[in-house]
Amino acid sequence: MTSGATTGPGRRWVSGIREVLLTAAAGLGLISVLAVTAALFLHVSLIVFKTGSMTPAIPAGSVALVREVPASDLAIGDVVTVSRAGVSLPVTHRIVQIDPAADGSAAGRVLTLRGDANPGPDPVTYPVTTVRRVIASAPELGHVVQFLAKPWVLGAMTIFITALVTWTFWPTGNASRRRREDPVEPPTEAISRS
Repeated sequence: MTSGATTGPGRRWVSGIREVLLTAAAGLGLISVLAVTAALFLHVSLIVFKTGSMTPAIPAGSVALVREVPASDLAIGDVVTVSRAGVSLPVTHRIVQIDPAADGSAAGRVLTLRGDANPGPDPVTYPVTTVRRVIASAPELGHVVQFLAKPWVLGAMTIFITALVTWTFWPTGNASRRRREDPVEPPTEAISRS
């Protein structure tokens, strides 16, 4: 017979919380695996908008899903991310003009870009063969992405998930208690006399 303390409402409540937390962690793990798979096979990634040059369409603090595409697939009005010569951070603006590449290559283009909130086009043009085109964006989620990418947050999440998995699979003592209280009887063979 088991005691009420091991099967009562308190024990079920703790078990329920454990199951909810483990299910949530598994869901986040699945989302992470799907995101990495999408990034590898679909050539997509996330970018965070730190300035308001694309306001009102994409305000500062937004996150955008971008996909790498050849320059020949671009159209005026597309929002693209391109590298800037001599600057480590790329620029993400709307295409206002597309010209053929200066070297005449079929794959290359020269883009003139403009931020929606800027009064005029960027002062330089961008020669490209591939760019990252914005597929979708969500306001304010950039702050969340930046927060989750901080090393101390990643470390804390790793410790939490490790502790959760350890807690889930740690023996509770109920199994050994049941074995002591309900000993297993050795199997008996039926002897038949013919």
